[in-house]
Amino acid sequence: MSNITKRLLRLRLKMNRMRVKFRRLNTLKLKRVDEESWRRPRGIDNKIKWSRKGYPPLVRIGYRNPKAVRGLHPSGLVEVLVRRPQDLEGLDPRKYCVKIAHAVGRRKRLQIIEKAKSMGLRVLNAVGVET
Repeated sequence: MSNITKRLLRLRLKMNRMRVKFRRLNTLKLKRVDEESWRRPRGIDNKIKWSRKGYPPLVRIGYRNPKAVRGLHPSGLVEVLVRRPQDLEGLDPRKYCVKIAHAVGRRKRLQIIEKAKSMGLRVLNAVGVET
């Protein structure tokens, strides 16, 4: 991993820590409205839409992460979702890390972990499986 990528990953971590929590309209007043689900504010009288002082901030493109590290795992590797052992073929261990799909059963999960270990690939969700 290059020094530029390392620097950008540290910057992304810092930006994610400092980023404000974007609140959906009326989450402070109404219990039934989920705070996590973002909806764009609409209406001519909406204070969040007009970015009025004292109201929660609006989602804007300036809050985005650096493009070079967007979507990467914190280790700097590209995550690949794997459903069967054949999906591991052609993956470079210096570039990719593996995440096993949720619906994969125990037998096939063990096969994937064994093959990944032999190839030198890092499996992100291999916890709880004894090999």
